[in-house]
Amino acid sequence: MPSKITLCLWYNGTAEEAARFYAKTFPNSSVDAIYKAPGDYPSGKQGDVLTVEFTVMGLPCLGLNGGPIFPQTEAFSFQVATDDQAETDRYWHAIIDNGGQASACGWCKDKWGVVADHTAGVDPGDRPPRRGHRQACL
Repeated sequence: MPSKITLCLWYNGTAEEAARFYAKTFPNSSVDAIYKAPGDYPSGKQGDVLTVEFTVMGLPCLGLNGGPIFPQTEAFSFQVATDDQAETDRYWHAIIDNGGQASACGWCKDKWGVVADHTAGVDPGDRPPRRGHRQACL
């Protein structure tokens, strides 16, 4: 059954590049559809990528090339449960080596500003509340 919810991520003209990066980096990920402008419009031209439908680890996403007005922030993050430290390190390095940056408490931010929190050996649904962890990092 198709998902009833899709995560919309705002990009400044780089939605397709981001979607392709996620698709090659994470399992169960893909670029599903690319929608281009059928004609010129006030802030762009015919053929510009407007939106990209993609999937990240089974999560349906929509990349919206909306311009620079709403950049990504730490208010949103992908929380990725990994099987072991090697898998955590592989994702972390893929993000950092592709223009991302290290962030507080072992988190990292990709070059588009999306934050990823990788946790080895812990199912996100089973992990205890993280209030103390977050407070200690802030």
